[in-house]
Amino acid sequence: MPQVAARMARLGTESAFEVLAKARALEAKGRRIVHLEIGEPDFETAGHIKDAASAALAENYTHYGPSGGLLPAREAIARYVARTRGIPVDAEQVVITPGAKPIIFFTILAVVGEGDEVLLPDPGFPIYESVVEYVGGKAVPLPLTQEREFRFDPDELRRRVTDRTRLIVINSPQNPTGGVLTPSDLEAVAEVAREHDLWVLSDEIYSRLLYEGEHHSVAELPGMAERTIILDGFSKTYAMTGWRLGYGVAPAALVPHLTRLQTNATSCTASFIQMAGIAALEGPQTPVDEMLVHFRGRRQMVTDRLNAMAGVHCLLPGGAFYAFPRIDVPGKTSKQVADSLLEDEGVAVLAGTAFGAQGEGFLRLSFANSLEELDEGLTRIGAGLKRLQG
Repeated sequence: MPQVAARMARLGTESAFEVLAKARALEAKGRRIVHLEIGEPDFETAGHIKDAASAALAENYTHYGPSGGLLPAREAIARYVARTRGIPVDAEQVVITPGAKPIIFFTILAVVGEGDEVLLPDPGFPIYESVVEYVGGKAVPLPLTQEREFRFDPDELRRRVTDRTRLIVINSPQNPTGGVLTPSDLEAVAEVAREHDLWVLSDEIYSRLLYEGEHHSVAELPGMAERTIILDGFSKTYAMTGWRLGYGVAPAALVPHLTRLQTNATSCTASFIQMAGIAALEGPQTPVDEMLVHFRGRRQMVTDRLNAMAGVHCLLPGGAFYAFPRIDVPGKTSKQVADSLLEDEGVAVLAGTAFGAQGEGFLRLSFANSLEELDEGLTRIGAGLKRLQG
């Protein structure tokens, strides 16, 4: 059989989809599985967004568009980002992609060369490290600890920068921990980026899913607009995961490179879906607000229930829709615990190590599910941990 390229061995995956596949296989055998593994809102896309897509189809938005995105959609995104981040944004800075992941891929492809280093959150979204390693770069983990509310140590950030560092990746609110970077954290990132002339990829996909205070972007800080790529999209905020609609806002000098990568990879994003995106941004925001109310109640319930279990400590997440409890199960890794909970208790969760070595001893639970499902899932988790703890 012909061989695949050696670089494919460096490309990782996203464990949530692997666990989902295992859970579906168990369901196919008749098992009842509670799904707390996948990061997907359990709400439907709002009706006015669906209507906009239908209208766009009727108006024949069914052909190729510019690789960077339709101008009306880029203008709507520019207005939205300018309003929510308090910075000037031109439509020419916007690149619209099929989902937000391409912005991770395109940014790293564009700015990271062979042997270059990238500072990443650990635990963090696994695709960051996967793509860095794939392009021949070196992923340098920046530990996020429960003791620091899953925020990095600014001194550790400074120590880990070398003359090979090209990019810092930050994510706030964060997957998997729900941690939120403070203004002083962002100042530290900006200081290091300016001093060492680095790019910053700021993953802000959960920016609207924040439970206290206001969202702040590192791009707002002096000297950062020209070196920051903001990543955002519609999947989490507008319950549009299957629509595959995301975007990056980048310095003008980088945009042609991101756009050329889009041309090579996907040609363009579906035109009628971009028109639905305009409706999402500029139409009623009530569905987003209502979803956040539900998530706020769920996060409190989940955190309280977890902290009532023996050997479990869980911080109240500041954003996103994940709980990241530390679990004490002697002699078992977090992966072994997660596997046991799925196979023996019928509840799908993710091991903390799916997000980096720093995640050992933790589990990730998504509370993007109904209170009834969460209640049953937590009951099963409690029983499973009690059994594993002996």
